[in-house]
Amino acid sequence: MPSISQPIADATPAFELKGRMLTLSVLRPLITDHNQLAAQLDARMASMPELFRHLPVVLDLEAVRGQPLALAELVDCLRQRGLIPVGVRAGDEADEAAAVAAGLGVIQLGAEPTRRPEPAREPPPNAGLVITQPVRSGQQIYARDGDLVVLASVSPGAEVLADGHIHVYGTLRGRALAGVQGNSNARIFCQNLEAELISIAGVYRISENIQETGRGRPVQIFLDGEALRVQSL
Repeated sequence: MPSISQPIADATPAFELKGRMLTLSVLRPLITDHNQLAAQLDARMASMPELFRHLPVVLDLEAVRGQPLALAELVDCLRQRGLIPVGVRAGDEADEAAAVAAGLGVIQLGAEPTRRPEPAREPPPNAGLVITQPVRSGQQIYARDGDLVVLASVSPGAEVLADGHIHVYGTLRGRALAGVQGNSNARIFCQNLEAELISIAGVYRISENIQETGRGRPVQIFLDGEALRVQSL
C-alpha cells in the first residue's frame, strides 16, 4: 500500500486546465420587464425549439446597466425554457454579485477590440467533401478542414456543416453552418434559400429573421463585420 505521504507529483494527473476559445450565444436584454421578455422569447423558441434546447448563453447586461434587474428571476426564466445561462458581462457591481449568488461566472472582457479581417484559410490540396445525394431529415454532414459541396437538396431537419464554404446546388431547407471553426471569410452559396438556420463563424439567423427578399432564389451568405448578409447571386 502506498504511503499517504507519497509526493503528489508521483500521482496520475487527475485533470487538465486549458484555455480555449469557444463560440457562445449572447442574450442581451433590452428591457427589465421579465414578463415581456419571456413572452417574446417563447414566441421565438416556438418556431425552432431544438435550436434553443440546452443552449449555453452569456447574459450581456450593457443595455440595462444601472436599471433595476432581478437577475435571479431572469436566470430562472431562462432555465425553465431549457437555456443554460453560464455567465454575465457588462453588469454593475450588484449584477455581478447576483450572478455569483446564482452560480454564474462574471466575464470581464474590457473594451472590445476592433475586429480585423482574417485572411482566408487555404484548404489543403483535395480537401473538401462532395455529396451527390439529397441530405435527408435527421442527417448531419460535416466537411472538416475544407468546403462542402452538395449537388442536391438539403431537407428540413438536416444539418450541413463545414470549416470552409458550403455550396448547395439544390434547395437549402435545413441548417447550414459554414466556418464552424471560426473562419469568418467562409460563405454559403445555394440555388434556393428556404433554410431553417444559417450561420457563419457562429453568427446565425433563424428562418423568421431571414428577409423574404432572400428566399426562394440563388443567394450567397457572408459576414459583413458582425452582421450576417444574404445577397442575391
